[in-house]
Amino acid sequence: MALFLCFLFFLISSATACDRCVHNTKAAYFSSSSVLSSGACGYGSLALGLSGGHLAAGVPSLYKKGAGCGGCFQLRCKNTTLCSRKGSKVVLTDLNQNNQTDFVLSSRAFMAMANNGMSRDILKLGIVDVEYKRVPCEYKKQNLAVRVEEISQKPQYLAIKFLYQGGQTEIVGVDVAQVGSSNWGFMSRNYGAVWDTSRVPAGPLQFRLVVTAGYDGKFVWAQKVLPADWKAGVIYDSGVQISDIAQEGCSPCDGGDWK
Repeated sequence: MALFLCFLFFLISSATACDRCVHNTKAAYFSSSSVLSSGACGYGSLALGLSGGHLAAGVPSLYKKGAGCGGCFQLRCKNTTLCSRKGSKVVLTDLNQNNQTDFVLSSRAFMAMANNGMSRDILKLGIVDVEYKRVPCEYKKQNLAVRVEEISQKPQYLAIKFLYQGGQTEIVGVDVAQVGSSNWGFMSRNYGAVWDTSRVPAGPLQFRLVVTAGYDGKFVWAQKVLPADWKAGVIYDSGVQISDIAQEGCSPCDGGDWK
């Protein structure tokens, strides 16, 4: 059944809609980025190239059963003597199940919140009070990419994950069809950023994504992505990039940049 029959969008009234809600929480850090790159989103070593090693694990409300994977956030700690007003921009690559903090950052991202010369001082604290907001991901001159996972077995099973997703959105549904066909079949979220199907169309493949955008959502159509001879372990250019902004409900909004 086509995707538009099986997804539900949460509508937000325009009176409370905001694209930059500021939240307050605490953040800690992992001493090794490898913990976050090998995390629940399934990015593996590719995560290190998503945000210069500025990675984060988020609590379930941010991870959203994998839909939050690849989301970008800006955090800054509230110690104005120790920390800068700009803070640190991170990409979500893992699930944080520690209820003491909403985020656990890579040490590089954690130190980036500090003023010049104070990065070691912030590490000594271990946990800091922070404020954060969702921000658009930016991958200049880089389209949304599709990586065919090694567990794929042509022609009966296909598993993929999306990389370099721009904008401020979440992928909440994926359809696949042979190029030139309108016979769409849905893919299921296996875990994190990985989607799969055991009903693989023959020939070159196109994808139709449902993403959160504006007050509800939209379709993004990648018309020619995988060639007929697609191979496991290879990354393919989708030919499109997502730049939409999804709204959330809060008051007041933060309309400016943190610099």
